[in-house]
Amino acid sequence: MTTTDALTTNEETPPPPPPADLTFEGKHAKNPLAEASFATMCRRLPSVLGQTARMAWAVDRLGVMVLITSQLLTGTAAAVVLTATARAMRHILGAGTVPERLHAALPALIIVTTAAGIGRISSALASYADGRITPLLMTEADVALVAAVCRVEASAYGQGGFADRQEAAEVGVTRTRLMVQDAQRFTAAVLRMVAAGGVITALHPLMLPLLLFAVLPAGAGAVLSARVDYETHYLNVGDRNVRGTMRWWATYHRYGDEVRANGMTNYLVYWYRALSDRIDQRTLAAAPRTLRISLITGALGGIFLLGTWAVLAWLATTGRVALPVAATAVVAVQTTLAALSQVVINGAALFHTSLYLADMRTFLDMATDRAPKRGELTIPERVDEIQLNEVVYQYPGKSEPAVNGISLTMRRGEILAIVGENGSGKSTLAKLITGILLADKGRVLWDGIDLAEADPEAVWKRTALVPQNFACWPLRTRENITLGQPRTFDDGPVWDAIDAVGMREAVEKLPQQLDTLLARELFGGAELSGGQWQRLGCGRALYRRPPLLILDEPTSQMDPRGEHGIFLEIKRIAAERMTIVVTHQLENTRLADRIIVMEHGRVIEHGTYDDLLHAGGLFAELVALAKDR
Repeated sequence: MTTTDALTTNEETPPPPPPADLTFEGKHAKNPLAEASFATMCRRLPSVLGQTARMAWAVDRLGVMVLITSQLLTGTAAAVVLTATARAMRHILGAGTVPERLHAALPALIIVTTAAGIGRISSALASYADGRITPLLMTEADVALVAAVCRVEASAYGQGGFADRQEAAEVGVTRTRLMVQDAQRFTAAVLRMVAAGGVITALHPLMLPLLLFAVLPAGAGAVLSARVDYETHYLNVGDRNVRGTMRWWATYHRYGDEVRANGMTNYLVYWYRALSDRIDQRTLAAAPRTLRISLITGALGGIFLLGTWAVLAWLATTGRVALPVAATAVVAVQTTLAALSQVVINGAALFHTSLYLADMRTFLDMATDRAPKRGELTIPERVDEIQLNEVVYQYPGKSEPAVNGISLTMRRGEILAIVGENGSGKSTLAKLITGILLADKGRVLWDGIDLAEADPEAVWKRTALVPQNFACWPLRTRENITLGQPRTFDDGPVWDAIDAVGMREAVEKLPQQLDTLLARELFGGAELSGGQWQRLGCGRALYRRPPLLILDEPTSQMDPRGEHGIFLEIKRIAAERMTIVVTHQLENTRLADRIIVMEHGRVIEHGTYDDLLHAGGLFAELVALAKDR
């Protein structure tokens, strides 16, 4: 029985839903080459070569110089081989005995052999240069992409087309490894073609245009096939993006229990296969188009090539070219034809690669546009007051603001609790206070400094955030506390943070304690429970000792003892900073100096725990519901 059969054997239940059809709109959803002409595509090659040269020069100047030198040697060697061959043919096919003709041709043959050897050496040098440059280029492209994604405004993630342009850019990064190789082969082929073309034109001017006609159909076919392949790739970008995300969720061990206990295995396999089949169908649909292009251009190329040989035979038989010249022409035609074919093949490959690199460049430009463009004001190490004035924020694509006209003042030493039902805007408000999101209207002021005018890095040096969905970094225990930003050379402050969240015993039991890699799926790694990870997340925030500490549902996975200990620590250190606690555990808000209650993006109640409990509003209702569970 197949997976699909297993899912549909019960006729009384509906079949599993197929993957959603993904359609995208806007400027970033359009194939940038959908309307590009053949001439436009051919004109791209010089700019691609220039871009490749600039990128390569930036990472390895010596490698580029070696590559250019080897290319020039390759072209020169090809010209010398053909010229010397012509001289040798005149002697070999001339008058005299065989030993006399061979003796006369020997100097030219030595030159041919030497030039051929130099050509092979230059090819080896080109491969060496490619081996130097390509890894560095791939690293630069990969780092640039990661840095771009990390540095965009957080709001960019929710904007249309961002994730799919990122997926297309990821393919561009992988294609970077072919960029130098394609460019090197294309340039070498062009130089060989120019050298051979010069020789064959000197033999007879009619030969070169005939050769061009013989190869141009193949060139057009290769480029058009590349365009079809890219169109298919572009249509599949969205589906591949979703499939990759689902693959991670379906196979990541942290979610394995949910997949198995909820009987999701068969559906996930069905869903994954259905989406993969849809991607494959688009790919297979392009195959007939590619076949037609290959057959038509191949037939035209064959006809023109036949004409080339016919003209050469006619020139030789009618005496319009001497027999030695005709023999040299045969060699030159073969060399030129091979070089032209390589120009076509590698030019098409270079063009093909350029399409994906253009995607990467487009995404990097988009990310640059969406990177924070704020002021350069700095934030003092001690922050005494944070003020919000009629702040409004609306997520892209949403019809209503997530935060709608909130005014609020917080002072150093105060603990503020933010409560409300799901979707009331609590987490969004926290992001606005930290400057992760910038207000659409209104201002967020830190000691009078508007966050829209402040250097974001200066702001985030003064914050510590424990989000609802915190990261379980595959780093050592130490880096999971310091987040790669140690305050001292010793581990004393790290252990202090671990003690503050009650994790010393658990850390000391790890195989290498602070040096243990917290990733069970990696060799030598270990795993923590959900509650232990959450304690570690709180430890990160406490380690930073910031002026602003925000904890968004910080104890949702902890046992009562761990939760109690965390809130005692929060209370103990509160005098030195502003503390914000976002929570559904309303009993925990007793430690707060002040509570605000949110609904539909607005503050509808504020006061102390006792005040709100007896006010008869939403807070009192939520407390009563919690006690009634």
